[in-house]
Amino acid sequence: MSASSTPSVSIRDRLQQAGLRVTPQRFAVYANLLGRHDHPTVETILQDINQELPMASKAAVYGALSVLREVGLIREVLLDEGITRYDARTEPHHHCRCESCGGIQDLDWTAIAPIDLSAVPAGFRPDRYEVTILGQCAACAISIRQPKN
Repeated sequence: MSASSTPSVSIRDRLQQAGLRVTPQRFAVYANLLGRHDHPTVETILQDINQELPMASKAAVYGALSVLREVGLIREVLLDEGITRYDARTEPHHHCRCESCGGIQDLDWTAIAPIDLSAVPAGFRPDRYEVTILGQCAACAISIRQPKN
């Protein structure tokens, strides 16, 4: 995803408003995340930004992701066991994850009725929750129904 798909001034402003120095790696990582909705892994982000910023290393991408997460510009999304994904959409929302292709789609917060949290264990204070709906995306559902020749 190209950094040019999101206005550069807006990205610089957001980084500076969060109190961050604008480095090429932070700019590239944040621009990449703002321009996509597939919740990429660090490896995917690294591959994408190295097309435009060949000097980026995995450590630099991890560092940029860590700082961006700390200031609230992005968040980690754990939808698969042991796989950390990243999302620039930080407001509360839910996810649908295809168990066939691994694709992830956002689902607006209001699409699911609020969950009754009164049954949580005594003394437990919930801060937040999100729902992950597992199944097959439209493309995979069609291919699963197609007869094999």
